[in-house]
Amino acid sequence: MTETHATIPPTGPVFPPGRYGRRRAPGGQRGRGLTILALVAVVVAATALAVRLYQQYGDPAYRAEVVSYTDITDTGLVITFRVHLPRGEGAVCAVRARDRSGIVVGRGEVAVPAGSPQFSHSLPTTSRPFIGEVVRCRPAS
Repeated sequence: MTETHATIPPTGPVFPPGRYGRRRAPGGQRGRGLTILALVAVVVAATALAVRLYQQYGDPAYRAEVVSYTDITDTGLVITFRVHLPRGEGAVCAVRARDRSGIVVGRGEVAVPAGSPQFSHSLPTTSRPFIGEVVRCRPAS
């Protein structure tokens, strides 16, 4: 006769004593403490990474928006963009051009003087660009 779920007792299996080593009670305190410690470590690491990335890329005082990209040829384009700057300060903006497949075909840095909210830059490329972008702007050193 084969055993079915109806013939197996509802308790767990019984192992012979000493045969399989010492059995631990499920849900011990050590596992919970390690889980909490790992969770705290992950939160601290994520916070540190967020602060570092914000310092590197997220200065809201230097925002740029593309107004247009024109004069597209096989060797370049003219990108016009507007930069929101703190009063009396200049910026350095990283610009790039990509082709239809998304490959970067040209990049450069543009110094934007103080008091020039709109700026145009002729960006040389290695092949025909499809789009011009301002990647980021930072304070001029």
